[in-house]
Amino acid sequence: MSQDTVATPGKRADDSLAGLDVYEVGGAVRDELLGLPAGDHDWVVVGARPEDLAARGFLPVGGDFPVFLHPRTKEEYALARTERKSGRGYKGFTFHTGPEVTLEEDLARRDLTVNAIARRPDGVLVDPYGGVADVRARLFRHVGPAFVEDPVRILRLARFSARFTDFRVADETLALAREMVRAGEVDALVPERVWKELSRGLMSMQPSRMLQVLQDTHALARIAPMLALDGAPESWAVLDRAAQAGLPLAGRYALLGRTASNVAALSSLWKVPSECADQARLLPVVLAAAAETGAGRLDALETCDALRKPERFLALLDAASLLVPVDIRAWRQALDAVRGVDAGAIAAALREQPQAIRAAVRQARAMALQALPE
Repeated sequence: MSQDTVATPGKRADDSLAGLDVYEVGGAVRDELLGLPAGDHDWVVVGARPEDLAARGFLPVGGDFPVFLHPRTKEEYALARTERKSGRGYKGFTFHTGPEVTLEEDLARRDLTVNAIARRPDGVLVDPYGGVADVRARLFRHVGPAFVEDPVRILRLARFSARFTDFRVADETLALAREMVRAGEVDALVPERVWKELSRGLMSMQPSRMLQVLQDTHALARIAPMLALDGAPESWAVLDRAAQAGLPLAGRYALLGRTASNVAALSSLWKVPSECADQARLLPVVLAAAAETGAGRLDALETCDALRKPERFLALLDAASLLVPVDIRAWRQALDAVRGVDAGAIAAALREQPQAIRAAVRQARAMALQALPE
């Protein structure tokens, strides 16, 4: 077992943990090695039974395997476990926990070596699979052959590539992922899990790398055939500009939708949230009207329901501006002018002629736009 000491201290003394063999594992250890702020802290307990944690006030939350919440910090503590493939897809697993399961066996079930590093309470790293060296080499490498048992790992590999932009995927890991795709494992992924991973990748520093890894593993054609297009990698670059501009998820997804052969089918396939689907549907309207004035501009505002949802329309302008020139200031003025028209007052004045109300409101809005300075 390889061990390195680091300056970062381990877990502080905690009466709830007295007598337990506890290690910090996963992303927090990796991120601190990279000099990044650690996110959620996850812990594994070796040599214990569920009743040992329950007796210390830990609250069980696990379904398939024992996971507990610390009584004070509410961080997750999982009993060391092994897992074995028992069926197709990412749900076909059986788990085993028990005092005899070692830390090395628990780490062996993890996806990438950089995520299979543990740290003892005294700060010593436990690194049986070379994760520290791979962190230094900026390399994503699978821990072992069990990588093929969970197709979600391909999505995670792609998502990590979007977040850690100076890492590369090991050749042997890329080859293994392709074998998984050929074997049909990716076909068992459910839309909710696909979207969960890909939406996180879209919100990373370089989303185009996620899509490129999915393309390289041949998984993209399985999870979204309408995105596996000639020339798509070049068009995905706009997603990186969106990340630099700090666009929210819906805007980034709308830009991704521009590279799809059928964005409505993509939204349905992944079961994306309605806000994402709506922006993807409406972005072409804004792009087509970007240079419009007068009636063309009013058509776009009404089609996009900008009067009721002005913030969404402004978000669409931000996304569109990454593809075509957009005078956002002029559009804001147009939106304010149209929203300033008192449709209620017009309706009241024409209450005896209800059939004329709609045309009168539109005419008033068109006149408000005409009154704006060029």
